[in-house]
Amino acid sequence: MACFERASPALKQILLQLYRADKPVAVEHHLHEFGSLQYHIQSYVSEAHHVYLSISTPILSTGSSILYGFPHYTIETVKGICHEVVQIVEPAKTGYQLTLKLDFSKIPRKKDAVKIITDISSVQAVILSSQLRELLKNVNDQEISQGTYKPIKLVYHPNEPFYVVKQPAKLTVVFPIRFKEHSDIVIAKAFFQELVDVGNSGACARAPPCYWSPIPPPELRGESMKDLSTNGGFVSFEIYARHIEGKKLDKTVWNLLNFNALVKYHVKCTKGFVQRRMRSRLQSLVEALQQQTGMEEDHNIAKVKGHRRMKKLIKFTRGAILMKRWNLRNKIKRFRSRIRIRGFQRRWLKLPSFTSVMSYHKLDKF
Repeated sequence: MACFERASPALKQILLQLYRADKPVAVEHHLHEFGSLQYHIQSYVSEAHHVYLSISTPILSTGSSILYGFPHYTIETVKGICHEVVQIVEPAKTGYQLTLKLDFSKIPRKKDAVKIITDISSVQAVILSSQLRELLKNVNDQEISQGTYKPIKLVYHPNEPFYVVKQPAKLTVVFPIRFKEHSDIVIAKAFFQELVDVGNSGACARAPPCYWSPIPPPELRGESMKDLSTNGGFVSFEIYARHIEGKKLDKTVWNLLNFNALVKYHVKCTKGFVQRRMRSRLQSLVEALQQQTGMEEDHNIAKVKGHRRMKKLIKFTRGAILMKRWNLRNKIKRFRSRIRIRGFQRRWLKLPSFTSVMSYHKLDKF
C-alpha cells in the first residue's frame, strides 16, 4: 500500500530503534515499499555509532530521456539534509543507487533527535522533489516568451506519465487516468467530480484549482495518441506562486507525485467499504428471515396446542382412534352378551349344553 507521508514510517522506526539501543548490535533489514522503492539498513558491532542506509528508487525522468543515476544537484540536496550526520559513500552498494553513512554520535540526545531521523527517513521525497524542481527550472524560456507552452512529459511510475505545462502566471499539471476494471472507472469518476466540487468551493479557496475532463485538455494538443488514450479522463491542477513559496514547494511536489497512488488507494478503499456494507446487509437480511421463520413456526405450534380435540387426537394411537370412531368396544360387548329374542319378556334363551360323543372317565389314583 502507498505511503503518503514524506518520511517512511518503517524506515523511521528502525532508525529510532538503532539510535536508542543501549549497546551496539549487528542488524540487516530489507524494506520494499510502494513504487519499486527499496531500503537496505545495516549496522555492525565493530562500528558502534554508524549505520549504513542504501536506497533504490525510481528516478523521475522526461519521456525522451531515461536517467540511470542521480544528478549532481540531487546529491547536493541529500547532503543538505544534515551534513554533520549524513555522509555519502562512494561507490554505492551493489544493486542500489545511493548509500548513506549515518553517524548517530553526532545527533543530540534531545527532542531534535527525532526530527533529524525523520528528515533522514524522508530522503526519497527529497530526491524526487529536487528532480522536479530542477526539471521545471530548465524549461526553455524562449518558448514561454513566444507563447508556445510545450508540455513536459514526466514519468515516475511505469505506464503512468503526467504532464507539466509551465506558463507565465501558473503551472498546469495534467494526469491521464487509466484503469483495468470498469468498476474502478465508475468509482474514480465519482471521486473526481467530488474533488472538483470541493476544490472549487469557498472552503478550499487556497487550494490549487482542480478540473476533470473526459477528453484531453487543450494544453496537450500535439501529444501522441498512445499517451492520450485513457478510460478515466484527465485531471488537471493549476499551481500558482502561492502554492510553491518556501516550504510549500516540497509538499506540493510530493502531493503531485503521489496523486495517482492516492486515486488508486481511494478506489481500493471504496470497493472494500462497499463489499463490507453488502456483507453486513446480507447478514442482517438473513437474520431477519430466520427470525420471521422462527416466529411463524412458533405460531403454528401454538395453534395446534390451542385445540383440545386436536391435542387429544395427537396423543391417541391408531387403534384407539378406530375404537372410538366406530364404537367397536360396545359392539364387541354385544357379541359376548346373551342372545335376546323379541316376544319373550324377561326370558332369556340359554344355549343347551351338549355332551361330546367321545367321553371319558377320570381314573382315580391308586
